[in-house]
Amino acid sequence: MSSAALVTLAAMLVLAGLVARFARPRNASTLDFYLAGQRVGIVTNACAICGDYFSAASFLGVAAAVYASGLDGVWYATGFAAGFVPVLLFVAAPLRRFGEFSIPDFLGRRLESEGVRLVAVGVVQLVILSYLVPQAVGSGLTWELLVGARIGGLSPYASGVLVSTVVITAVVVLGGMRGTTWTQAVQFLLLLAVLLWLTALVLGSGFSYPRAVESISAEPLETPVVVDGEWRLDAPASLLNPDEPMRFDEPGARYGRLGQFALVITLVLGTAGLPHVMNRYFTSPSGTATRMTTVWVLGLAGLFYALAVLLGTAARAIVPGAVANRPWLEALTIDGVLRVPEHALLALGRIYGGSTGLGLIATGALVAVMSTIAGLLLAAAASWGHDVYERHINPRATQRQAVRAGRTAVILVSGLSAAGALGLQPESLAAEFPSIIATMVTWAFALAGSALTPVFILTIWWRRTTAAGACAGMAVGACTSVAMFAAGLTIGSTASDDLGSLLLTPTLLAAPLALLVTVAVSRWTRAPAHVERSWLLMHGTARDREAERLARLTIRGVSREGTR
Repeated sequence: MSSAALVTLAAMLVLAGLVARFARPRNASTLDFYLAGQRVGIVTNACAICGDYFSAASFLGVAAAVYASGLDGVWYATGFAAGFVPVLLFVAAPLRRFGEFSIPDFLGRRLESEGVRLVAVGVVQLVILSYLVPQAVGSGLTWELLVGARIGGLSPYASGVLVSTVVITAVVVLGGMRGTTWTQAVQFLLLLAVLLWLTALVLGSGFSYPRAVESISAEPLETPVVVDGEWRLDAPASLLNPDEPMRFDEPGARYGRLGQFALVITLVLGTAGLPHVMNRYFTSPSGTATRMTTVWVLGLAGLFYALAVLLGTAARAIVPGAVANRPWLEALTIDGVLRVPEHALLALGRIYGGSTGLGLIATGALVAVMSTIAGLLLAAAASWGHDVYERHINPRATQRQAVRAGRTAVILVSGLSAAGALGLQPESLAAEFPSIIATMVTWAFALAGSALTPVFILTIWWRRTTAAGACAGMAVGACTSVAMFAAGLTIGSTASDDLGSLLLTPTLLAAPLALLVTVAVSRWTRAPAHVERSWLLMHGTARDREAERLARLTIRGVSREGTR
């Protein structure tokens, strides 16, 4: 256990708690707790969205995927960053102009149906849980390498899962959206600073990205596998060129042609359906601010993922030569190759910065985990507390009762995610996937992109979308993607073949099916009564919306005069 590493981590956790405490508004209303009063600035919100979005899959997972599978791992960085392009073009501004608390709230009001709201709550909770579990796994893996000892009778992995879950749950319950927004913004800036620091050290040591890629690619890309209970290295053939071994600088290490396409489509479509990301757009003061926020996010995402790809490559080139002089690496590697790819950045941090460097990278990893967990817990609180409790269980709830319901939802959901993470054995799964964290998060993206994004886009851009169509589309998208996941895991599929690619990244089939079902059912059912008013709110100019508001007031006034 490194005292310097633990001091660094403790300082960050204390800072997060203080930010949440002092940013917390007094006498918080539901608008403050869920949406920070809708007064979050452009740059602050962009940093908070990045803190929300750049999870363990981004910080540890992208570098791990590049480390384990070379060019195929870059598809994760491409898909994660490109996911904000459709958000910018089709979702951000209309969503904010319409204005609500959450995705279920938006769908329920736009389609004038409580049934749609409840179906959306169920799908949102499924996405949140499937996203929360890999974040908790990331915290456990980081803590395991940082602490390396049992605490209170628990393994280091279990300790990391429980500590991160308890701390971030307390931050969310204490600060709500306002406190979490500032916490996430600060955490993202720290995360980016850690990546820049490590990149500067790596480049300062003489590392050259082009030379490293050329050197690594001169030999077959070996991966650790477990055979008869023992670890060894294997160099399987390329999926695109079966007569040749895998290479770091060539596609085909983990995915065939269909698998690469399915992965990118899954990540791009899934972003627009992520509840914790989309909910942040309701916190902006206007549609224009929301659009500019997304532009900032795109720029920051490009920088972040470029650094992650570079560092994943650096780890592949540097770690083998460092094993001889660093005995601690022997416990993590097999013939110079890390058994768990998620240790790539952590190993680099310790190689260049010793215990303090390990502490900084571990802090960044736990910050990434906790920041994303915070956003997910707030999304869960909004859908349970606002969409279920306030709307159905206790419609006459006071502001205090509603906020208390949201905080209770936070605690319950965080407990479920911790239980799911504790039930996994990440090291045993590492040989099956380029990055277990990135892969598990991809499943959450697939669920969101299959069940929510098609309905979301149609609701914003097609007037004829109906409540029945939306319910059918969400149900079909969710059930199809979950069934395909289950089938893939049951038969032991991997992304190395076309069938496995479709089953484990089902968006390519499930999303079009959900869209077709939504359109078909919508054509046979009645559209909402006030669809034109909703259309004007989402797509009209400010002048159009003001004219419509004045017209309604005038009509209301004339009606009152006529009744006298």
